[in-house]
Amino acid sequence: MTKVSLIPIYNTNGDADAFLQYPYLFNRAGEWIGFVTPKREVYSVLGEFVGALTNDPRIVAKRAVDEAQPRLDPPPAPRRIQLPASVPLAPLMPELSHSLVDVLMETPEKLHTLDSGELREDMD
Repeated sequence: MTKVSLIPIYNTNGDADAFLQYPYLFNRAGEWIGFVTPKREVYSVLGEFVGALTNDPRIVAKRAVDEAQPRLDPPPAPRRIQLPASVPLAPLMPELSHSLVDVLMETPEKLHTLDSGELREDMD
């Protein structure tokens, strides 16, 4: 059995706020919050475009959106994962240009679990 690698995704402050087990993104509780395409585009669990995965690695989005990205059908929901007890220190993060925002710091609500977020179905 091959072990699938878990890649910490950092915010600009150097905190590991998400984890990538390709193509799935998980939060610090091990819950599914999104997915990444082969072109490094990041989408929410609902298939809404969120931003892009950089080499740092962190998730960034343009401050001004030029055009709406099409929604994608998300992959089947994965199981919750067990996170490692410790993660490597973040690499030195270069400053982002003014046109980019760090999604995990400035708009983390875009990457929510299936049972939360603005568009979730109301419970009766």
